[in-house]
Amino acid sequence: MGLVRLPLAYRAPSTVIFVGRNSRGNWVARERNGVFGGLFVSRAQAFKYAMFESGNRPEAILEVLREIELDIPASTYAPIRTPPNQVPRGNLPESNG
Repeated sequence: MGLVRLPLAYRAPSTVIFVGRNSRGNWVARERNGVFGGLFVSRAQAFKYAMFESGNRPEAILEVLREIELDIPASTYAPIRTPPNQVPRGNLPESNG
């Protein structure tokens, strides 16, 4: 028996999104490498987000039975800086009105 090639629509997507519950019972949707994800109060909302992020490709979404956490690598965080032309909220000049 020869090798069967699947049509492009049935091949494994490059982006895989896991949906499941975390240790606190919240619903989590996260990309397999932690590039993006979110916490949700319902399974339906987690799947809605996963469908959007996958480009409406249900084959890219896997529901997991074990606990998963929303772990985003620390390297994705950047310090928040106020642009030089903006005044921080706590230092607004007083108005005389």
